[in-house]
Amino acid sequence: MAKKITPYKESELGKKAQVRQMFDTISERYDGLNRVISFGIDVKWRKKVVKLVAAAKPDTILDIATGTGDLAIQMASTGAKRIVGLDISPGMLEVGKKKVSSRSLNETVEMVVGDSEDLPFEADSFDAVTVAFGVRNFEDLEKGLSEIYRVLKPGGTFVVLETSVPTKAPYLQGYRAYTRYLLPAMGKLLSRDRDAYAYLSESAAAFPHGQAFNNILEKIGFIGVENKPQTFGVASIYVATK
Repeated sequence: MAKKITPYKESELGKKAQVRQMFDTISERYDGLNRVISFGIDVKWRKKVVKLVAAAKPDTILDIATGTGDLAIQMASTGAKRIVGLDISPGMLEVGKKKVSSRSLNETVEMVVGDSEDLPFEADSFDAVTVAFGVRNFEDLEKGLSEIYRVLKPGGTFVVLETSVPTKAPYLQGYRAYTRYLLPAMGKLLSRDRDAYAYLSESAAAFPHGQAFNNILEKIGFIGVENKPQTFGVASIYVATK
């Protein structure tokens, strides 16, 4: 059974509301912070996701938890005719819309406010669905994955890029030290929101990565499930088919 990932603060707000509020708060600084805290390696990981999706030659792509649209924008290189970036945070999407406009991609990339667990699309709508660093924020993981399965066309490709926990020394010890102490400290220093980055490290540690996540995808109904560990196992790319 997947672990329940708790919100980053005790509050009367539900997890979705807290996640929305958190990302709205850091939206203007998110891209720069991402580059710093990942040492720029997240750019390389996203390029691998784009390559995997491009191999399927999709006409329509849905990028869930798109944030400021980094991955959705990169998906334009696949030749897809329609790319939708969906996120629960209006603040993140506003930053993303500016990026889309500055790259003259308004005719191809659309940014939409929406809930990953209640997608505003009909069944079998997309050739490919992607999520980068977002599935661990789902309030109900299996419900969110079931919604993705619903809107994906039969034979469609699902690719997830998500943090994971290394299994071998010394990478495991280094990862724990980085996420427990350095990441929250950097978040506080650079964004003045230590809680947000503490949440990011805690949610990464609680997320059912590796084979555990593979098993959940197969339970939902996905086939051909495989995970590809990245950079000593600090992240993984999961690929599956409907």
